[in-house]
Amino acid sequence: MNTSPVTPSISPQSQDNAWYRLDTEETLRRLNTGNAGLGTQEAAERLRHYGPNTLPARKARHPLLQFLAHFNDVLIYILLIAAVLKGVMAQWVDMVIILAVAVINALIGFVQESNAERSLKSIQNMLSTKAVVIREGVTQTIEAGDLVPGDIVTLRPGDKIPADLRLMEAHNLLVEEAILTGESTVVEKQTGAIDREVTIGDRVNLLFSGTTISAGTAKGVVIASGGDTELGHINQMMAAIDPHRTPLLAQMDRLGKGIFMLILVMMAVLFVFAFFLRDMPFTELLLALISLAVASVPEGLPAIISIILSLGVQSMARIRAIIRKLPTVETLGAMTVVCSDKTGTLTMNEMTVKAVVTADGAYRVSGESYEPVGVISLPGEEQAVDLSAHPALARFITAVELCNDSQISQDERGRWGITGGPTEGALKVLAAKAALRLGEVELRDKIPFDSAYKYMATRHRIGDETLVFITGAPDVLFAFCHQELAQEGMRPFRREYWEEEMARYAKQGLRMVAAAFKNSAEGESALEHEALQQGMIFAGMAGMMDPPRPEAIDAISQCQRAGIRVKMITGDHQETAMAIGAMLGIGNGADSITGSRLEHMDDDELADAAVRYDIFARTSPEHKLRLVKALQKRGGVVGMTGDGVNDAPALKQADVGIAMGIKGTEVTKEAADMVLTDDNFATIANAVKEGRRVYDNLKKTILFILPTNLAQGLLIIFAILAGAVIPLTALQILWVNMATSTTLSFGLAFEPAEKGVMRRQPRDPARHVLDGHAIWRIGFVGTLIACSAFLLESLLLPRGYSGEFIRTLIMQTLVTAQWIYMFNCRVADRFPLNREMFLNKGLWLVTAVLVALQLAIIYLPFMNRAFGTEPLPAYYWGVTLLVSIGIFIIVEIEKWLFARFRPAANTA
Repeated sequence: MNTSPVTPSISPQSQDNAWYRLDTEETLRRLNTGNAGLGTQEAAERLRHYGPNTLPARKARHPLLQFLAHFNDVLIYILLIAAVLKGVMAQWVDMVIILAVAVINALIGFVQESNAERSLKSIQNMLSTKAVVIREGVTQTIEAGDLVPGDIVTLRPGDKIPADLRLMEAHNLLVEEAILTGESTVVEKQTGAIDREVTIGDRVNLLFSGTTISAGTAKGVVIASGGDTELGHINQMMAAIDPHRTPLLAQMDRLGKGIFMLILVMMAVLFVFAFFLRDMPFTELLLALISLAVASVPEGLPAIISIILSLGVQSMARIRAIIRKLPTVETLGAMTVVCSDKTGTLTMNEMTVKAVVTADGAYRVSGESYEPVGVISLPGEEQAVDLSAHPALARFITAVELCNDSQISQDERGRWGITGGPTEGALKVLAAKAALRLGEVELRDKIPFDSAYKYMATRHRIGDETLVFITGAPDVLFAFCHQELAQEGMRPFRREYWEEEMARYAKQGLRMVAAAFKNSAEGESALEHEALQQGMIFAGMAGMMDPPRPEAIDAISQCQRAGIRVKMITGDHQETAMAIGAMLGIGNGADSITGSRLEHMDDDELADAAVRYDIFARTSPEHKLRLVKALQKRGGVVGMTGDGVNDAPALKQADVGIAMGIKGTEVTKEAADMVLTDDNFATIANAVKEGRRVYDNLKKTILFILPTNLAQGLLIIFAILAGAVIPLTALQILWVNMATSTTLSFGLAFEPAEKGVMRRQPRDPARHVLDGHAIWRIGFVGTLIACSAFLLESLLLPRGYSGEFIRTLIMQTLVTAQWIYMFNCRVADRFPLNREMFLNKGLWLVTAVLVALQLAIIYLPFMNRAFGTEPLPAYYWGVTLLVSIGIFIIVEIEKWLFARFRPAANTA
């Protein structure tokens, strides 16, 4: 018993990759402990040295500072300046409305940041709260937070492992490590040293904090606690990941800065020109410049973007994709790479027998999942075989049907499932497909499956015959058999033949399970292991796999056509991953790489590997994170799927983190940007299509809103330069900006996806939403509208119309032109007046709302007084409509010319 306060000779931090290579005696020696555990004084000393067995918490900013930080945005600055200008003009209601928009935008960002921070706190909840330890030779229960390196811990089935342990004893020990390694099956553990370097999933003599004991008992020594554990390492990786801005937010920053600088330059130039060269009175000039600022600021744009993204969130929820962060909707459309887990996402997560091998040859098994629909047939044939003509196959089916503890059932929704292990369930489904009739069957004795001997055995009475059946690992059953059953009867067992068949199917990603049998005397004694090791007759093997989802195959093909590369990053074995990848169409079927090779690569080598390979097997959480970073470094917009804690750092780092809603942990869901409620890769492809639609509609909306702001600004500039009366008041400008632009924008938000949206390459995230042609279009249309309105004003002024009448007509011209231009914006490169136009109910809803608003501001007396408007004769509604139709035709001609001459320009 160790009672002296001496710290271990080698700290766990420096040996976290080597403990599995030491035997138990050397491990205890280096940790300066023994079978009797630590002394109380020594444990207290180590607790002071290493700290508590908890994950370090990240120092959080005060919530008020977090909230205020979200006002540090150029578009928010523009809103605040507009609000101040409204206050200067004593337009208090308008000021409050604009301030409310700014506060709502900041609140959205604050809530999203708070959700992201909760993902770190969720990892804390995965730690065990209690631990059973041996100290000074006495078994006692302590708080898990008091565990230290060198403590001896005992574990039973169902226990959550409280720290990283080196196993000292293991009895039929099975551990569920999927949250850490991503491997779908339980891991059988042992105590022997491993003489080579292996990744986490293959360190079978270690237990990891946060994982769970599925079966068996164990005793181990703590080798790492708190932040030094593998779970702590994941926590540190997540804490170190800085939030990154999505392509849309980065572009909106640049757009906001551009608009802000343009307004300042225009105001400065006009002030110098009007004040010094035109001797314009200062007060009148100041009011004109305030109107110019209000006209040029797209006050509603941030709110419109948020609302369009919110509508995209609702659309994605209908296709089973829950978006947790608004900008993710748009980022999906720019995604160039999807890194996906295998089990449950690309595959069914339901074992299915695909082949049966007997001494006479192989049989093909059709059907997917646990639904007992399908046939057993010879290769190249569709018709089910007659079991009476295939005695070896019939005997194999009998063995896997009876030597089996699982059951298949159908729930109230018609979905088939199993009770029991997935391997036994798959064999039960195989037997159901065979529809074998056995008559009267009675179970006489049974040896349950145990990982220590890797088989299960039963004795059954079938009619007048008593038989012993055994199912289990092929290599174990090979040793028990000296005969095999064939068409002509018994013959000598051919081990070489069976090993070749097993290897052939293993390369196809199939896991093999064997069955054997022998006759038993009626009064034979209880079934014993020794009796199974002689006289057994080999019946055959079943090859099973977790099959690819059929819809995932189509979705991967769809993604690849859309220029999105799909990569599989899994904790599974290399051969299995390659076989599944070939079925799914991922990679070339020949190239893959393992985590152990990635381990020794520097960042540049790993970046090359990340681009070259599409299948990555036996990967650790750090490998996944490094791969995502490497792909981003090479310019990729990366999506990453996952369900376990091991995936959380990579999900948080990815541009689009995608968590599984059914089998995903809370940590993963809270680190993710999107949660799939059906755990189906096909949903990702649908979400990408929706993301591209949303981005297209966002671009259409920006192209729709900005020309009106430019037209209003140009009208005021024309008036200042000409020394004329300002054509619109600030309140009328705000009406056009908010009440009409914002309303009409929703018509474009509901536009369906463009034709061929999933056959084009992902957009370059570095390319601004306003490319050269978009800037030209804004300037061209804005100038057209401004010139049309200015021309109308010039024609009416000499005829003695009142200022209120002229302003009303100009405002109506701007609104009507904007409504017509909305139809121009519907389609980027085709004529927009088509049948699909009538399918977008949003267009006609906003049109009705716009007409009602314009009737109110023009004809209601109290609105006339508030906004300085005057009723218009119906004739002038026709005038503004004709002017707007002329603008529509000119814009369509410009679109046609650009589409016709763009290829020639590009070629040049």
